[in-house]
Amino acid sequence: MKTHKRKKSSRMHGHGMGTHGTGARKRKRKSGHRGGKGMSGSGKRADQKKTLVTKLYGHKYFGKQGITSRGTKRDIRQRINLSQIELNLKKYGKQVGDKWEINLAKYKILGTGEVANKLMIKCLEASKSAIEKVKKAGGEIIVKEIKEIKTPLVESPRTIAKREGKKKKK
Repeated sequence: MKTHKRKKSSRMHGHGMGTHGTGARKRKRKSGHRGGKGMSGSGKRADQKKTLVTKLYGHKYFGKQGITSRGTKRDIRQRINLSQIELNLKKYGKQVGDKWEINLAKYKILGTGEVANKLMIKCLEASKSAIEKVKKAGGEIIVKEIKEIKTPLVESPRTIAKREGKKKKK
C-alpha cells in the first residue's frame, strides 16, 4: 500500500509535461481564456458562455425587450376592483352609521364584483359600471375633479399689428 503520494507538480515532470495537464500554456494563465470571471464575457459576440447564460436565464437575457419613447409617461394610477373593496372593508375604510367611508384618493375604481354594503368612496377615477353598482347599493362615488389648465395663446406684437392693419384696409 502506498502511503506517500507525490505532489502533482513533481508528477507532472518529464517529456511534454510543461503544462501540468492544462493543454496549451496560454490557457493556464488567468481568467482571460474564459472571457473574464463570472458572467463577464457573456456578451452577444462572445459565445463561450452563451450556453451557461441561456441555461440560467433563458432566451430573454440577450437583446432588447420592448420599446418606450422618451416622451412616454408611465401610468402610475393604481386600480382596485369593487370585489377587493368589499372583501377588505375594514382595511380600506371605516363605518359611519350604516355607510362605509372609504378614501382611495390615488385609485381608479373598477366594476368587477358585487356590492352588498353602502359605500361612500372618494377616488381619483371610477368606471361607469363601478358607479352604477355602488349607486344601486345605496352608496356613492365621489370622483376628484382634475382641473384642466389651458395655456393662453401668446402672439407677437408684429402679428397683432399685421392683423389690425388688414382690418383697417377693409
